[in-house]
Amino acid sequence: MSGPLYVPVLPTRPHAAAAYGQLSPAVQTAVMPLWNFPPRPGLPEELLIAHTRREAHAASKVQRHRPGWLDAPFADETQLAVLADVMSDLGELSPLRPVTGPGRPEFQQTAALETARRSGSGVGIRVTLAGEWDEGSAHTVRDLLARADPAVETDLLLDLGAVRADRPDAGKEALRALDALMPLTPWRTAAALSGGFPEVTADMLEQGLRPEPRADWHVWRELTASDRDYVPWLSYGDYGIQPARMIGSKPSSGRGGPAWGVLRYTTEESFVLAKVLARGEDRTAVNRAAARQLLELPDFRGATASAGESWLRDCARGQGSAGTGNASVWLRVGNAQHMTHVVRSLGA
Repeated sequence: MSGPLYVPVLPTRPHAAAAYGQLSPAVQTAVMPLWNFPPRPGLPEELLIAHTRREAHAASKVQRHRPGWLDAPFADETQLAVLADVMSDLGELSPLRPVTGPGRPEFQQTAALETARRSGSGVGIRVTLAGEWDEGSAHTVRDLLARADPAVETDLLLDLGAVRADRPDAGKEALRALDALMPLTPWRTAAALSGGFPEVTADMLEQGLRPEPRADWHVWRELTASDRDYVPWLSYGDYGIQPARMIGSKPSSGRGGPAWGVLRYTTEESFVLAKVLARGEDRTAVNRAAARQLLELPDFRGATASAGESWLRDCARGQGSAGTGNASVWLRVGNAQHMTHVVRSLGA
């Protein structure tokens, strides 16, 4: 069994693709994203097909020849059928692997397994664990694996979803799940995914920089400190610098939205949050001051650590042509620095 160093769960949105594209070649080599389509209930089928094709091709293009996964965990049956057709059309030319899992519609499972067989890419089996491990889940995963062609390689994606302070047993439950799932088949990849980024409110940011604990990283430490034989082959995964629930949110219309936003910086123990403004006459001054605060952190890794740090330096000093950003830019910057930091932390 072998796998990537890091599996970030990323939305098929331009900001995430841009962040991945800005990673250095050495970091990109260690990263295998799990790309997620947002749900689009009620969208006319013609628009749904157009959106799905565009986003699938964009994710495939930014991956180049590096593998990744493509999933729509919150899609309705119409969107799942469209995605199955798009994945089939991409075929062997795409580096993206289909994903299915227990509890999904049978036609979606069948389509993913068939796409994996025809493309030779393999398939991801995404098993959700939102609370306590249910021993019966191992039987449903075993049944799903039995339907796969013996030549199809399989990847285990154990998804814990949101993991914050209210889930102190998340590590213990993850180990219970892995104990049951790892013996089922010779997995090509086995990754534990969790999201520790908080739900941010304006009130949280009124007193300057706000550190929030990286509970998902603490769960990873718990997993790697165990004595299980499979631990050396586990891959770490997270939801980057957005709450896990955002993967299941409908795309924003781009109209309106709050007058404030967030700059994010990841340290060994915390997500550090700084309030910025999306509009208003004080916007430029407030946003440059927020960037300066992040540059002054003892844990700031230097302006050349990644494209994210370089942007923060330029914003703080008023350099370059990019200005002080908008919501999409702040997400791109946050993910670029976060993914780079995670890879280097895991490598160390």
